Amino acid sequence: MLPASQEIVDPRIRRTRQLLHHALEKLLKEKDFDKISVQDIADTATVNRVTFYDHFPDKFALLECVVGTRFNELLSKRDVTFDGTCSSALTGIVLAVCDYLAGTPGIESDRQRLMEPHLESAVIAVLRRLILDGLKKHPADRPLSPEIVATAWSWAVYGAAQEWVRTPDRPPSEEIVEPLVTLVSSLLLP
Repeated sequence: MLPASQEIVDPRIRRTRQLLHHALEKLLKEKDFDKISVQDIADTATVNRVTFYDHFPDKFALLECVVGTRFNELLSKRDVTFDGTCSSALTGIVLAVCDYLAGTPGIESDRQRLMEPHLESAVIAVLRRLILDGLKKHPADRPLSPEIVATAWSWAVYGAAQEWVRTPDRPPSEEIVEPLVTLVSSLLLP
């Protein structure tokens, strides 16, 4: 999922999507996702409901777009890239996932369970594309396709980070990153 600014060229469409993104983010600070309606989002974005549906089929699609965009922005801000060979990049990627999940409101509680599959889907899609692009830059003889390897790695990292977030009295993300990278880096080896 590309950030909206790269995906959409028409400035009016980009502006409307940004309004909808900001509206959902604002509402998520005020109430649980399951209590937010499409009408709430449209009202907060100062657009009508039909305009919302011109851009997204439902609030879940908007949520996935917002999460994917924000996670991509976090990776860009941290200058995290993966060229298929750099193990320090893996550390940056895993740390970004941990920090992103830890900073997501309500992720630790049962209150936001409705939001969880969409958060998971969006972050895993970004991770998969990042790893897959890196693997394709340096083709290697692997028993599995780069697509399968990138998918397995992405799910493993996301699952471990999600479990870490839910751990009571969890250690700082910096303490779990290296052991986690060691655990999952073997998936990327030829």
